[in-house]
Amino acid sequence: MTWDHDPPPGSRRGYHHGNLREALMKAALDLIAAKGPAGFTFAEAARAAGVSPAAPYRHYRDRDALMADVARRAFEAFEAKLKQAWAGGTPDAFTAFERVGRAYLDFARVEPAQYSAMFESGLSFKAFPDLHIAGERAFNVLKDACSALVAGMPEAKRPPAMMMALHIWAEAHGIASLFARGDEARRPIPMSPEDLLDAAVLIYLDGLGARPRKSGG
Repeated sequence: MTWDHDPPPGSRRGYHHGNLREALMKAALDLIAAKGPAGFTFAEAARAAGVSPAAPYRHYRDRDALMADVARRAFEAFEAKLKQAWAGGTPDAFTAFERVGRAYLDFARVEPAQYSAMFESGLSFKAFPDLHIAGERAFNVLKDACSALVAGMPEAKRPPAMMMALHIWAEAHGIASLFARGDEARRPIPMSPEDLLDAAVLIYLDGLGARPRKSGG
């Protein structure tokens, strides 16, 4: 995903009135990809954007505020990807649920810098409530998917949807962070991350004694 057009080779990343914020966010994302979310300064972000060290203060009080904006935007993109995968639970909740898990892994693979900004910046949700809201909105896609899946289980075997969502989130996030991310921190395994997640989810549901059946199964 590209937030801005790249400048021609050999040129500085310029900006016009109104898009300094976008230029800084794009520069920060590039630096995260190269150095990690803690590997650069506010001044380096300004330099990478082709602006003076004072220019970022027009939009951000400090580096953390810039990082929070990058992470918030990333969570919004993440939410959109999960929603697209869920697709209203069609053709059935379990099939759509599997798609959501795979979309989680795909985001970590395709957008590793955004994934790092979201989960590895160490930012306080209390200090940046908009970031917290964006993160909750993305998590709610998974929670809603779990709610729909739970609703199709025998009533006596239904786990709390929130508990299930937290468990599945931990599974998906662990596999994405260790084995699916699209940077050099990815660890090799003798199977696809998708197969690993599918197996983990099935084992989890079997442990509840409540694995749902796909349509026609």
